[in-house]
Amino acid sequence: MLLAALLAGCVVPEWQKPGTPEADILRSMGRPTLTEPLAGGGERLLYSRQPAGQQVYHMDFDAGRRLVRVTQVLTLENFQALRNGVDRRDDVLRMFGPPARVEKVARFNGDIWTYRILDNGNPRQAHVHIDPEGVVRRVMFTDERLNDRDPHR
Repeated sequence: MLLAALLAGCVVPEWQKPGTPEADILRSMGRPTLTEPLAGGGERLLYSRQPAGQQVYHMDFDAGRRLVRVTQVLTLENFQALRNGVDRRDDVLRMFGPPARVEKVARFNGDIWTYRILDNGNPRQAHVHIDPEGVVRRVMFTDERLNDRDPHR
């Protein structure tokens, strides 16, 4: 049992081959973070490495439950494609899964969903501002400072 758990941790989504049965993916990858039906009877399994990781994978299956594609979706371009005033909380959740962090700030009435991403190999954060009605109002990006030494120590 322990060996199976260790081996499951070594499975990498982007190494999965098209045509692999969904049951095999579930057996090797475990339960997905989210599932979403696709047009034509297919299904998307979303595997998130948030909050510690910087990847979220969509694994799309056709109606016959065979893998069609694997896409890493935590990209600057995908966050920039969010439409302020149009997209909603559920759209963000379907695309990116649960955020690494949910925050509030004094100058915005709503939640800020923060995702850890890589942008050309640089660690960054995408901050999606969602108002109380669940509408995306703004997307901002900041650099994520890792392992910075405290200058006061």
